[in-house]
Amino acid sequence: MQGRLILALTTILPATALFAAQPSALANVAGGLWEITGAPGTRAPVRQCVRNVLALAQYEHRGRNCSRSIISDSASSTKINYKCGSAGFGESEVDVITPRSLRISTQGISDQLPFNYVLQARRVGECTKAPESAPH
Repeated sequence: MQGRLILALTTILPATALFAAQPSALANVAGGLWEITGAPGTRAPVRQCVRNVLALAQYEHRGRNCSRSIISDSASSTKINYKCGSAGFGESEVDVITPRSLRISTQGISDQLPFNYVLQARRVGECTKAPESAPH
């Protein structure tokens, strides 16, 4: 019985660690105050305090409880697939231009409607208030 439990844990733990890991492309990118341009319905840049930059990959579904999977990851780019239950799903490619500049191409379905746009995100400093929680 104990042997089966150990086998089960050694099988489950690496898979869990994989989903909790930060993509290597984002290893040198820090949370903080980010200025985002290109968001639908906005003319001026949006400033957002972000603890975990991986949250920017699901910008369309920010604040929603979503599950994420890393589809591909390299030194300067990562592709994330995420699902948010009945709220929809998306796939985003995050290109790291510099540790303070990102390009995020995102598409999917949000509230039963398609979306497809490109964001530019630029880290402009530290947060002056408590950062928002990153969606899970």
